[in-house]
Amino acid sequence: MSALPASSREWHLVARPHGWPVPADFALRETPVAEPAEPAEGRILVRNKHFSVDPYMRGRMNDVKSYVPPFKLDHPMDGGAVGEVVASNAEGFAVGDHVLHGLGWREYADVPAKHATKVDPDLAPLSAYLGVLGMTGLTAYAGLFEVASFKEGDAVFVSGAAGAVGSQVGQMARIKGASRVIGSAGSDEKVKWLVEELGFDAAFNYKNGPVRDQLREAAPDGIDVYFDNVGGDHLEAAISSLNVHGRATICGMIAQYNDTEPTPGPRNMALIIGKRLRLQGVLVGDHYDLQEQFVQEVGGWLAAGELKHRETFAEGIENGVDAFLGLLRGDNTGKMIVTV
Repeated sequence: MSALPASSREWHLVARPHGWPVPADFALRETPVAEPAEPAEGRILVRNKHFSVDPYMRGRMNDVKSYVPPFKLDHPMDGGAVGEVVASNAEGFAVGDHVLHGLGWREYADVPAKHATKVDPDLAPLSAYLGVLGMTGLTAYAGLFEVASFKEGDAVFVSGAAGAVGSQVGQMARIKGASRVIGSAGSDEKVKWLVEELGFDAAFNYKNGPVRDQLREAAPDGIDVYFDNVGGDHLEAAISSLNVHGRATICGMIAQYNDTEPTPGPRNMALIIGKRLRLQGVLVGDHYDLQEQFVQEVGGWLAAGELKHRETFAEGIENGVDAFLGLLRGDNTGKMIVTV
């Protein structure tokens, strides 16, 4: 075993953001890793190669009770990461193995082996296990097929369609026989990518006019499924366009994550009654029973070239916070990943 490093850099949350996070809310700190020389029993030391930054992490920066505990101040943040085992004291894990785990935002991670999953870098690039073959891909898969009860012939609208989850949802719907797939995004370049590269039937830039009007023009016969990554005016527009017995998967509401005042709900919720709509939230942790089926089916689509994915990389751990802030602004196309 080669000598372990004396220290590891890691990002700490040092202040709880009020509204939009700012760089001063975070600090890149060094912590010793070389002592003891071997991990404790049942643990592995991983040199992270990539870690994920995701919209849900903004909620964890608030000191509020939620489905995941908030980040602790002056402690390393966490999140999905992939890396190489550099020391092991756990059965089934050897130096040189590659693993997926939950201790991102740092260069080296001391990981309980029971919370690590071996991944094959020959099957797909390591970064793919954070996106298309990872949590974001499974979120798209479960949210569309299980939560929204998608069926062949449905017309589907996806907000945040150029993001990591949304871009997969639209393609999965197309592959499974949607009658029409519509997406919204925040730039004309992203709209072009959705239609010309990913096979969306229509897409629009939500900055170019009222979402309700643009959606109605893109889906004159209405929609049957709405996959919500944005909330706000997108959700209100979708409720107007959903057909009778329409279904909406509520995955994210990035439009209001940084609001400092309560956000008004859609003004047309009475339509839910007459249309008999179903709006249901999705958390990927409820759907790990689909993992094997998901990897098999999506892996096949990837191998056949039916499903495409794009990643936006930030190089260097020192750019981790900038990558996260860029994600909240919508700077990414596809999955935002920090290469350590």
